Amino acid sequence: MLIKQADDIKSSEITDEKIYLQRRRFLKTTAHVTLTAATGISLAGISAPEVAAALSMGDIKPSPLSTDEAKTDFKDITSYNNFYEFSTDKEAPAHLAKNFKTSPWTVSVEGEINKPAQYQLEDLVKPHQLQERIYRLRCVEAWSMVIPWVGIPLRDIIGRFEPTSKAKYVEFTTLYDPEQMPGQRRRVLNWPYVEGLRMDEAMHPLTLLAVGLYGQVLPNQNGAPLRLVVPWKYGFKSIKSIVKIRFTQTQPQTTWAQAGPGEYGFYANVNPDVDHPRWSQKRERRIGDFFKRDTLMLNGYADQVASLYQGMDPKTLY
Repeated sequence: MLIKQADDIKSSEITDEKIYLQRRRFLKTTAHVTLTAATGISLAGISAPEVAAALSMGDIKPSPLSTDEAKTDFKDITSYNNFYEFSTDKEAPAHLAKNFKTSPWTVSVEGEINKPAQYQLEDLVKPHQLQERIYRLRCVEAWSMVIPWVGIPLRDIIGRFEPTSKAKYVEFTTLYDPEQMPGQRRRVLNWPYVEGLRMDEAMHPLTLLAVGLYGQVLPNQNGAPLRLVVPWKYGFKSIKSIVKIRFTQTQPQTTWAQAGPGEYGFYANVNPDVDHPRWSQKRERRIGDFFKRDTLMLNGYADQVASLYQGMDPKTLY
């Protein structure tokens, strides 16, 4: 098999929109764990202990920031995933991640802050703090979902670290563990995966650190145990399986901006008027629907976040 380097692989070979129509079949797996008939939810890739934890996540509060659009089916959300650490095939992560170990989980917090430390996941996110937020997720390949995330606003956690005046950006890093994450054995991207936000983006009320969806712990293939959700940006900004949060004075060198600087910018804001170099972003297909719909400016969150980018060239924001 020919293995290409990050700088000579074409992104169309990884994220072609045709995948949705050509290969969208539900993954068959014997690792499903079924909850009670009352819930009707099948948690693909979650072990029995994690299910037990899911049932005691605490009093999850609904958020007024949620969209009122119909939620994407749980089975679709958990069987069609971009998670290149496991595979570039969207159906494969649900199977390949089923034995991924997410406990114990440590997150290193460092950089321009007064309180750097190593945190256990349970010390970062307490059950009584959890909220449900139903957000649109728009991927650069022109498909989208509406997902009921469970998490805590990132700004509520950032305040505990006491960032200094030098903290202009927040950088996030995914776990690097090729033994557990077989996709990292191929140099499709420069591992580990790194993403970042400007400080005001990180502190915006919409920005979420998610630990669950549909009222349960995150399935492994959806970024367990801790992932970022930035709903006005394309999906690749919402980094998964976070093990490090670093506050920096300079803009982080993010993974996709390095792999394809002419196609994937640092900001990655959803803008239907700025096309990807090789396809249009004006329309999208909601998973579960047959027909496409118009892509919304800033993924439908323009009223809340457009002020963050006043005076900036929209093409630099892609």
